[in-house]
Amino acid sequence: MAAPTNPTGKTRLADGFDFPVGKPNGDNYYKSRGFRAGYHLGEDWNGIAGGNSDLGAPVYVIAHGLVVFARDMGRSWGNLVIVRHEFLEGSETKTVDSVYAHLDKILVKTDQQLMRGDQVGTIGTAHGTYPAHLHFEIRKNLGIGYNQRGFAKDLSNYFLPTPFILAHRTLTGGGRTVPVAIGTFGTEAITPHPTNPQASPSPTPKLEKPSPEPKFRVNRYDDTP
Repeated sequence: MAAPTNPTGKTRLADGFDFPVGKPNGDNYYKSRGFRAGYHLGEDWNGIAGGNSDLGAPVYVIAHGLVVFARDMGRSWGNLVIVRHEFLEGSETKTVDSVYAHLDKILVKTDQQLMRGDQVGTIGTAHGTYPAHLHFEIRKNLGIGYNQRGFAKDLSNYFLPTPFILAHRTLTGGGRTVPVAIGTFGTEAITPHPTNPQASPSPTPKLEKPSPEPKFRVNRYDDTP
């Protein structure tokens, strides 16, 4: 009997990576928080007008990819989308997941093929938990999914998002269809939200209200490996 194989889907090789807001370069947005190992595993992006001025603004997929998760997770993640990307680095094919959290609306579905710059959703507040912003991650580890517990909260599992994007703006080999691993998030059950059976709450403290700053400035702390 043949050994079982891991399930696969299909996606296009990325031809480059852009920023998830103010496409393609993050225009009129700034980072209110950067990556901090052990604590904050991505970047928070806000409109330069501050406050909730960016509520409902579009969020875009950073590269060609396949939606591997799209679901309302309650007041922790809010509406959460995870997209899987294949890309060439030299002659080696690599895979990353991009994460778009706290969304107001999800505009894609699991197993949907996306092209670089397609809209995945809109900026939200995780159902009123935070001031409006996009929480954005890029992950090396394809097993994390919606549950970050049990994984090292450092650069063994995550990339610094902005440096990664800047180093991969234009890539060779983009556009052709390739297989991509799916079903990598395990089988742990999602606990239903008390008022929304499609969600799973895990409340966390509210963030400080951001103030307007120039694009790419981090006003709470710098990216820290």
